[in-house]
Amino acid sequence: MLALGLAALCALAVLGAFLGIRMYRAEARLPPDLAVALEVGATRTSTGEAAVDRLGMRLAPLVLRLMGPKQVAAKRRRIDQAGNPGGLTLQRYAARRAVYGAFGLAMGLVGLWAGSLFFTALVLAFGWFAADLAIRQAIKERRRVIERTLPDFLDVLAVVVSAGLGFRQALERVADRYRGPWADELRITLRQMDMGVSRRQAFDELRARNASDEVDQFVTALQQGEELGAPIAETLIQIATDMRRTDAQNARRKAAKTVPKATMTTIAFLLPGTLILIVATFILGSDTDFGAVLGG
Repeated sequence: MLALGLAALCALAVLGAFLGIRMYRAEARLPPDLAVALEVGATRTSTGEAAVDRLGMRLAPLVLRLMGPKQVAAKRRRIDQAGNPGGLTLQRYAARRAVYGAFGLAMGLVGLWAGSLFFTALVLAFGWFAADLAIRQAIKERRRVIERTLPDFLDVLAVVVSAGLGFRQALERVADRYRGPWADELRITLRQMDMGVSRRQAFDELRARNASDEVDQFVTALQQGEELGAPIAETLIQIATDMRRTDAQNARRKAAKTVPKATMTTIAFLLPGTLILIVATFILGSDTDFGAVLGG
């Protein structure tokens, strides 16, 4: 019975692989929006991710419908916050979630058949969360880079504004000199302003795309300085100074948290090992006949 079940499982796996390869190589006609989504970022995504996208693109509309409008809007905002890593779009995310979910469900059935609840729970969790883990990590990395870049950017921007350029021209010139996520965000903001969006609304959307305290502080101080008529150069210098002060406080706070962790690690691992080494050295060096002591 067991051999028959294993044979059926192997046949199912071979059939699934055959169908998957056939779907991947098929030149199916996709809806225009999905075809465009498949092309976006094709040069930035890996071969494995492209294969997963190709397999799951047919199921992307179904996944988006099951997610609902609110969850789709929230996920689109998360992808924007991540900076569309590897050319990721909402349709690509839905395709990957479909593939990972199907894989997790199939392997979960295998785990149930084998009687392993832990394996079943593990693969189901992978199928449910795998598509979101890369987005979460990209958001953290992007936020870290922006927070590290922003104070120096503001210093340079303040110098350019003090030289006599207007804020808009200075922002364009400094953004062209920088590379990275913060420069990309500023270019998006500038293009929105070119399309007729007000400066306040464009910077509000910049804040919404970046869940960072430093970015929120920059936008808030910039808008308040504009309302109160404060000199823009002094405002930028003050923002950069406050950010550096905040970074220093955060660094001291992290260092203070590191000391107890290091102490607990020392107590839990190094101290017992050291004591065992000392006792073992003492026993081996004493040439004690433990057989005679224990009456053996």
